[in-house]
Amino acid sequence: MLETAIQTFTSPVVLFFVLGLLAAFVRSDLAIPEPIAKAMSLYLMAAIGLKGGVAVSKSGIDATVISALVAGIVAGFLLPFFAYAILKTFGKLDRINSGAVAAHYGSISVVTFVTATEILTGQAREPGGYMVAVMAAMEAPAILSGLILARGAGGSGNQSTGEMLHEVFTNSSIVLLLGAFVIGMVGGEAGFDEVSPFFEAGFKGVLCIFLLDMGLIAARRMIDARSVTWRLAAIAIFLPIVNGLAGTALGVGIGLDAGSSAALGVLCASASYIAVPAAMRLALPEADPGIYLTMSLSITFPFNVLINIGVISAFAAFLTGITGADGGVR
Repeated sequence: MLETAIQTFTSPVVLFFVLGLLAAFVRSDLAIPEPIAKAMSLYLMAAIGLKGGVAVSKSGIDATVISALVAGIVAGFLLPFFAYAILKTFGKLDRINSGAVAAHYGSISVVTFVTATEILTGQAREPGGYMVAVMAAMEAPAILSGLILARGAGGSGNQSTGEMLHEVFTNSSIVLLLGAFVIGMVGGEAGFDEVSPFFEAGFKGVLCIFLLDMGLIAARRMIDARSVTWRLAAIAIFLPIVNGLAGTALGVGIGLDAGSSAALGVLCASASYIAVPAAMRLALPEADPGIYLTMSLSITFPFNVLINIGVISAFAAFLTGITGADGGVR
């Protein structure tokens, strides 16, 4: 576990994130222009979608892929209920804000997943390409659960559930991820070879600069935070730990390898700060963005990148070693 933690923390992608945090905390004027940040985001999502599709085209869709998809969808739907209970009791949030925050902790962070994939690959535990499809499938169920929980308080928002789900499924991140995934499946390895110089050679470098920007954003939002109490800050650390370990155990339980089990754990541990905030702003305008954005982006995201990915990776290796599902103890 110590070796895994050291490998994680000394990874360039993590160190660039730390650099962004430090630059913001010392009030540096370092900044990434918004158009460049958006272009990097599009590049990363297209690359990870393509690679996942190519991997599935090689392996095919089998019982393992289907099991992972079902597990991800069920987890995405149920995790908000667990988060809601804690937010309502220990966090002392009202029902609408509890539901809105809970939706974030059942959904996923694409950047956390991409970072984890890069780290796991460096540890010779590359997740299966089908995990990209699992990631995309976990977005909508969590939002639906959050709305069910929040609207029990009479928070109606200004959209119907159907309109809101349409907004989610047509979100640029989901469209690009799933579109690139399908392109990768159709084109296969031969098709990917034609564009691999662009999507392979620059991937790690772009991810480093993107995480530098995310570090800057996370730290500056943390500095400006006003609505988050110590109880909510504690929950923003507690949920990714519990959800991540539970998701990893679920992955091992359904027969996934160490890398894919860790990836499922990371998906369960991550909290959305792009698609879900956009959906909550439209569907639950009365919820406080200062709470759900600060918790997901400024606390959970840094914690996952700096600490929790390494913990989840080590836990997955430990569990698969015990069960013999990954060729013995690593």
